[in-house]
Amino acid sequence: MSLSLKTRPSTLENLKNEEYDLLVIGGGITGAGVALQATASGLKTALLEMQDFAEGTSSRSTKLVHGGIRYLKTFDVGVVADTVTERAVVQGIAPHIPRPFPMLLPIYDDPSSTFDMFSVKIAMDLYDRLAGVTGTQYANYTISAQEALQREPNLKSEKLLGAGVYLDFVNNDARLVIENVKEAAEMGATVASRVKVVGILHDENGKANGVKAQDVLTGKEFEVHAKVVMNTTGPWVSKLLNIDSKAEGPTIRPTKGVHLVIDASRLSVPQPTYSDSGMGDGRMFFVVPREGKTYFGTTDTDFDGDYAHPRVEQADVDYLLKAINNRFPGADITINDIEASWVGLRPLLSDNGSSDYNGGGANVGKVSDESFNNLIKIANEYSDDKASRSDVEKAISSLETASAEKTLSPSQVSRGSSLDVAADGLVTLSGGKITDYRKMAAGAMDLLRQIFAEQYSMELTEIDSKTLQVSGGHFDPTNVDATMKFYQNIAMSKGIPAAEALDLANRYGSNTGRVVSYADQVEAAPGLSLADTLSLHYSVNEEASYTLVDFLLRRTNYILFHEDELAPKKDAFVNEMAKIMGWSAQEKAAQKDALEREISNTRLDYLK
Repeated sequence: MSLSLKTRPSTLENLKNEEYDLLVIGGGITGAGVALQATASGLKTALLEMQDFAEGTSSRSTKLVHGGIRYLKTFDVGVVADTVTERAVVQGIAPHIPRPFPMLLPIYDDPSSTFDMFSVKIAMDLYDRLAGVTGTQYANYTISAQEALQREPNLKSEKLLGAGVYLDFVNNDARLVIENVKEAAEMGATVASRVKVVGILHDENGKANGVKAQDVLTGKEFEVHAKVVMNTTGPWVSKLLNIDSKAEGPTIRPTKGVHLVIDASRLSVPQPTYSDSGMGDGRMFFVVPREGKTYFGTTDTDFDGDYAHPRVEQADVDYLLKAINNRFPGADITINDIEASWVGLRPLLSDNGSSDYNGGGANVGKVSDESFNNLIKIANEYSDDKASRSDVEKAISSLETASAEKTLSPSQVSRGSSLDVAADGLVTLSGGKITDYRKMAAGAMDLLRQIFAEQYSMELTEIDSKTLQVSGGHFDPTNVDATMKFYQNIAMSKGIPAAEALDLANRYGSNTGRVVSYADQVEAAPGLSLADTLSLHYSVNEEASYTLVDFLLRRTNYILFHEDELAPKKDAFVNEMAKIMGWSAQEKAAQKDALEREISNTRLDYLK
């Protein structure tokens, strides 16, 4: 199914005239995952998003499918076990998106440090065991301080004890969303962005049976009817519940996470690095190389501003600059080095005890003295060959902390998530994190099977969502490198240079052939490469890109990681998209202005 502005009118007509089995509100990663699994299970499904797909939280993560080793600081083994297991599943269903990239964890002789060289090895060994990578090429190891400085010469050398190296995955969060949306649409789901829910409809018995929606592009309102309505709006969950007079549900406490991007020439790291801030606050932050840039973050502060337009504040910049310059003291990064930034809101549940994202806040619970002393005793016995490895692992798994979330409550489908049904039948799936999205959707499907069986005598098709691959991911996940080479060759056969062809393969996976098939219809646009031109045409016609920002920020990484390359191409992109979309001179100027504002805000010009 084509997702474009041209097909949008027929999509809206379907929404107005059809009754759906399931209506999902919210086109971030949670809603996209539910829409895909529901459609695959045989439900007639609709998905509504008030902005662009992934425009909120789901394009503003740390862009890792992070294994959660931070939770081992309080030995919250359950969280890590769930996360690393699910990470492998996501790599299998979207093999062109998450990629393995081992993480460096420097260890300092500092009382506020999360790990020392002894505890980090224990944590990494347990982490590998949970992840199933013990004895593989991705097994963890430790290196000396000298070796760590050879890898990253800019690291602070004072009190550096060494470092751990363990498996983690980089991710393209926005692409993961759009690929789920596209696959759902291919299977028959009706999906629409820029459609805002402004009210919940009820039948004569008070049961939620649809929504009043507004077409954001025209302002016109219409109704969409469905047997079951599901709220997957992330940080907006509580706000949506507030417009339903008959519904109650979880309370969301959004926190703000900020990331800053600099050129790799200002600070180069060869691999993702995860470090204590070194400022005695118990917090950790990431430094990640990507596409010739280096980005670092994140913050974690409560937020009560404009959910649709959160902004990076001076305090956020000050904190992250202090952290990066503390751990990389020779870099001397200033606000003027920042080329791009992003800020997102995490949909944390207000009553979740282990909700903190990067090691501070709620998750600084201490291990009890009895548990800790027992671990040290067993570890020493292991060193003297008086205890087995399993004895150490058992001691670790039995450690008790004040904040660890050890078991799932009845309403949870993953740790930090909530699945609730209001009195009027409105289903709310909230909380969680991007790594858990497939598992959260699967948990929601278990509930939906029960609802449709009991209330509508409908038996849904049983699917294995662990093997339900997304658009672009239809290939063997154990053979990614060779497959990317194959798709690269397909792009090169159309005259695209090798480097750009590989970029296309990595971005579009098994859809690469569809992307480059546009070369049979169009030539390279003036001022653009052929790869840029084909990507733009494909994205406008098949990925619901309605604006330049949709394409340059969320379908590609131009604004975040290639703004220097984008500068001389902006007018060319404007001209070509105007040609595809049939924009008037006025609309073309408005689109260009919106792009310039986005770039300026992302670059933090208002703080410089």
